[in-house]
Amino acid sequence: MPLTVGVIGPEDLVRRVVAVGGEAGQDPFVRLLPLPYRHEDETTGVVTGAGSAADALLFTGVVPHGLAVAAGVLDRPAMYVPYSGATLLRALVELLRLGHDVSRVSIDTLRRDEVLETLTEAKLPTEHIRVLPHRPGLTAQDLVDFHLDARATRGARVAITCLGSAFHVLEHRTHAVRLAPSRHSILATLRALALATAGRQSGDAQVVLGVIDLPAAGDGPAGGGSGGGGTAGEGPAGGGPADDGLADEVRVLGGSLAALPDGRRLVVTTRGVLEKATDRFTRMPFLDGLAARHGTAHVGFGVGRTAAEAEALARRAVNRARSVGPAAGVVSMTDDVDIVIDGAAADGGGEADGGTAPPGGAALLARRSGVSPQTLDRLRELASGERGEALTAHAVAEYLSVQQRTARRILKRLERAGAAVPTGIRQEGRTGRPPIVYRLRL
Repeated sequence: MPLTVGVIGPEDLVRRVVAVGGEAGQDPFVRLLPLPYRHEDETTGVVTGAGSAADALLFTGVVPHGLAVAAGVLDRPAMYVPYSGATLLRALVELLRLGHDVSRVSIDTLRRDEVLETLTEAKLPTEHIRVLPHRPGLTAQDLVDFHLDARATRGARVAITCLGSAFHVLEHRTHAVRLAPSRHSILATLRALALATAGRQSGDAQVVLGVIDLPAAGDGPAGGGSGGGGTAGEGPAGGGPADDGLADEVRVLGGSLAALPDGRRLVVTTRGVLEKATDRFTRMPFLDGLAARHGTAHVGFGVGRTAAEAEALARRAVNRARSVGPAAGVVSMTDDVDIVIDGAAADGGGEADGGTAPPGGAALLARRSGVSPQTLDRLRELASGERGEALTAHAVAEYLSVQQRTARRILKRLERAGAAVPTGIRQEGRTGRPPIVYRLRL
C-alpha cells in the first residue's frame, strides 16, 4: 500500500514539491497529496483538515512547520524542506547576472552562519549583509519590517525572503527575491520522511506482551479481590486474585488477556496501540485503579521484534516495576531502555507533543528515560540557550563531550519518554541522511 505524504505550503511551492517528487523514477510507493494554503496563518487548519488522508506531512518550509509545532497539531511524522546555502547561492548568481549589487542584501529565515559561509565560499563580501534567522513567533510583518529597515538604515539593495506573504508586500516597496527549495532539498527531505514514516509504521506493528502482577489472594486490602473469596481466578501457583474489572480496563490496549501459570496476567497487543493508550509511554490509566483494589500493582510491557523477545522484556519490565514502588509500570525495549511510570504519575500525564515537560519531575524522567540526572541537568542548560529549539545529535554530542552515536541514543530515549520532540531535519550542506532536529521539554 503506498505511503501518502501531504504537502503543505503556498500553492506554487506545493506544486513544485509535488512535481519534483512525482518525477519519473522516484519512489512509486510514495503518493504526494497537495494541501495548499493561501496564507501561512491557515497552516493549523490545513494540518487538522488532512485527517487520516495523509500518513506523513511535508512542509515546504520551516515557517509553516513551526506554526504547526507551536499549535501542537502534529500527530504523525512531519518534516520541512530546508532552504540550504545552495539555494541562496543560486539566487545570488541570478542577481549578479541581472546586474544587482549582491554585497548589500538583507536575508531572512536562513541561519546567519550558513549565509556567511555561502558568501565566503563564493568570494563575496559579507560586511554589509543583514540576516534575520528564523525563530518561533516571527510574523510576515516582522520580516517586512526587517527588510525595509535594512534598506533605510543599512543601504540594502535587495531583500531575499523565504516567505511568500512577505514577498508579496516587499515586491511593491523594494527589489525582492523569493527563495524556493531546491530539487535536491526536496528529494532528500522526501526520502528521509518516507524512511522515518516506514520505520514508525514498522515499529507500530511490533509485538508487545504485558505482564500484570497483582498480590496473591488475601494479601491486599481487597481480600480475595473483586471476584469474592476463595480461589476463583487464581493460577496454579496460587497467584493473583480474580479481578472482574481488569478485562474492561485493559480493553483500551485492543489485545487479548490470559492467565499465566504463575497467576499473573498476560496482555498481547502492538506497539502502536500501546503508545496511544499510554500517551506515548507517559501514563497508565488503569494502574491506580488496580492498586486501589489490590494494595499493590505492577505492570511490565516488553516491546520486541518477536514474541519470545517481547516476553523476555516484559518479565524484565515487571521485575523492574516491583523495585520502583507499590504501584508502577515499566515499558522495556530492545535497546536496553526502560521507561518507568509510577503510580504518582499515572493520572497526571499530558500529550507528549505539548509545550510542557513530562509529568513527575526530573527524578521520574531520569528513571523513565534511563538518562542520568546529571546528563539531564546539562541538557536542560543546553535547551535553555539560543539553540534550544533546534538541537541535533551533533550539538548534543559537542555539548556533552560524547560521541554522536551516544548523543543519538540519548535523544531517542528522551523522545520515547516524551521529553524530546522531533521537529524536522537540517540539511547543513552535507551529503547523506540529514540529521533530525529536536525540541527538548525538560
